[in-house]
Amino acid sequence: MNYTQLTQEQRYQIYALLKMGHNQTEIAAVIGTHKSTVSRELGRNKGLRGYRPKQAHHQALSRRRHSRKRISEETWELIETKLQMDWSPEQVSGWLRRHHAIQISHEWIYQYILADKQAGGDLYRHLRCQKKRRKRYGSYDRRGKLPNRVSIEERPAIVEERQRIGDWEVDTIIGKRHRQAIVTLTERKSRYGLLAKVDQRTADQVGDAVIELLQPVADRLHTLTADNGKEFADHERIARDLQADFFFAHPYAAWERGANENMNGLVRQYIPKARDLALVTDENVIGIMNRLNHRPRKCLDFRSPFEVFFGQSVALTS
Repeated sequence: MNYTQLTQEQRYQIYALLKMGHNQTEIAAVIGTHKSTVSRELGRNKGLRGYRPKQAHHQALSRRRHSRKRISEETWELIETKLQMDWSPEQVSGWLRRHHAIQISHEWIYQYILADKQAGGDLYRHLRCQKKRRKRYGSYDRRGKLPNRVSIEERPAIVEERQRIGDWEVDTIIGKRHRQAIVTLTERKSRYGLLAKVDQRTADQVGDAVIELLQPVADRLHTLTADNGKEFADHERIARDLQADFFFAHPYAAWERGANENMNGLVRQYIPKARDLALVTDENVIGIMNRLNHRPRKCLDFRSPFEVFFGQSVALTS
């Protein structure tokens, strides 16, 4: 549980409860915080004569003011720029630490966003919505298996290890009322993504899109893994044209294509399920793809998918 700033009233409650002989767990339950918050408060703000609420409050405020002075206005402006690019506070914090040696916790950035919201700002609108997503079952063709499909069980073990560039996962995102779709491709090691819109989720159109997206990076292509949707019925043509091996995950096993499932969730931040894809232009799709590929990821040690996929270091200073 995250540490939260205590109010002066809560500090007086802590003082009174300590005098009454209550332990830290009991005090936390009374004032509505986690016991680690109480423990940290007593450790940081206890004076020579024990814990005194007025003195503790002054110490906490002084520490907070001193800490804020260490971060320049230019740094906060840079943070705002990254938040407006839809980076999460954790991504901003990790990127600053990696590229600028600036230590700012993501909790602090969240507090900054909250203060901005209370002042009428809109930084909070760039935070990702944390909703539980239900597994889509519609892509599984219950009428039978696709012809000549090769199971993921036959996929080389090296693919699972994410030790090389070139193993891709593929899926489609369906538009409102199942009109149009977006083909999504995700490279497993780098999380680099490719997107393209198709007018119909047919095997021909999806196959054409996959081939067109991957041909420019064919030198970084070994395998493709898809679910059992009938839109991938043209898998043999895709494999032949791209000279790659095509595999199919087990039905209802989304975790076997976890990188791509995560990619789809990130795309949904920009294109929610209620959005009509007819209103989404190709330029919109390219913009989303570029934004996601240049966003630092915690799993990549706060490098971007672009940096890992192409082996280049990019200075994102604006």
